[in-house]
Amino acid sequence: MSDSGNRGRSDGARAAALLSPSLLWIAVFFVGPLLVMAAYSLARRGAYGAVNWTLGLQNYVQAFDPLYLSVYGRSLWIATVTTVLCFAVGYPTAYAIAMKVSPRWKSTLLVLAVVPFWTSFLVRTYAWRFMLQDDGLVNALFAWVGLPAQKLLYTDTAVMIGQVYAELPFMILPLYAAIERLDRRLLEAASDLGASRVSRFIHVTLPLTKSGIIAGIVLVFVPSLGAFITPDMLGGAKSMMIGSLIQEQFVQRNQPFGAALGNVLAIAVIVLLVIAWRAGARDEARA
Repeated sequence: MSDSGNRGRSDGARAAALLSPSLLWIAVFFVGPLLVMAAYSLARRGAYGAVNWTLGLQNYVQAFDPLYLSVYGRSLWIATVTTVLCFAVGYPTAYAIAMKVSPRWKSTLLVLAVVPFWTSFLVRTYAWRFMLQDDGLVNALFAWVGLPAQKLLYTDTAVMIGQVYAELPFMILPLYAAIERLDRRLLEAASDLGASRVSRFIHVTLPLTKSGIIAGIVLVFVPSLGAFITPDMLGGAKSMMIGSLIQEQFVQRNQPFGAALGNVLAIAVIVLLVIAWRAGARDEARA
């Protein structure tokens, strides 16, 4: 018993030693900034951008002022539409790469899916700005096919286009991983039992790739909800989202209110992650 206890303590000490660098990193660069944000969110804005450390919940009360509810609603709407569009485009793409393409082409197509990451996100957003402006490439194509020019830049549509372009790889990659792990024998068994192609997809493929779907939704929805570069550059003032609102508060040196808004967004994201985690856990329990 003594040897077993000593061995257990030794294993625990070794595990603690191995985990300590990562735990220290999390404490310094994750928990620490959250505590700083929490402290600032309870303060007040002072004169000339200073911080008045008279603590209270006034910033959180202001965060739920009706003036800002439209910003939250627009953020949820754009993030939801972005996620739906990414799924609508990403699932067929991932399915084709995993199931329909020969093995020698899979790596090439996956590399092409992540090629946009090789260029700065800011540069890519500027490119979309030039393409969507009134005399840009998109309206030139409309004119070439005989369609009237459209007002695209500085609209919610432009923001969604930019968001889908930016987040699509984050949907394709987890979906591809889930579909690639799919046991093809289950599809063959369903076919032998008389299931049609559509029935096999709905009752076999979709349920067995649910983990990839959940991961893709989280990876797309969460950054879309807090985005600020794309709304600022493609949407303008009329398409302000919560990320832009937070950034604007810090630019105006209203750190306490910006911190409160950031904490509200962080709490919303944590709630969404918990929901996604519980959905994935239930799915694994059923399996």
